[in-house]
Amino acid sequence: MELITETTMILGVIAISLAWVANTWIRVKNGYPLENSWGKAVYPKNDQAVERVKLLTQENAELRAQLGSLKDRLGNVERIVTDSGYHLTNEIDRLRDKQDAN
Repeated sequence: MELITETTMILGVIAISLAWVANTWIRVKNGYPLENSWGKAVYPKNDQAVERVKLLTQENAELRAQLGSLKDRLGNVERIVTDSGYHLTNEIDRLRDKQDAN
């Protein structure tokens, strides 16, 4: 009596094959890279993926430009707030409020 029969081996090979197919399908569905027999990542090459990368690259450039603009504006606001004329105006307003209170 053999421990592993031919039928059991065939069922095992079929189960492993189905698991591999399911794993590959899940990876493709969720955007994970596929791997070749050497473990190196293989990315599917289709027009949709290329277009998506192009759109994301364009959006990234736009967001970087906005960030640069916001940094410039923040620098201007900091310069205005730390400017001595701004402090002088605040002190004049504070003295006027003090005079009005008396």
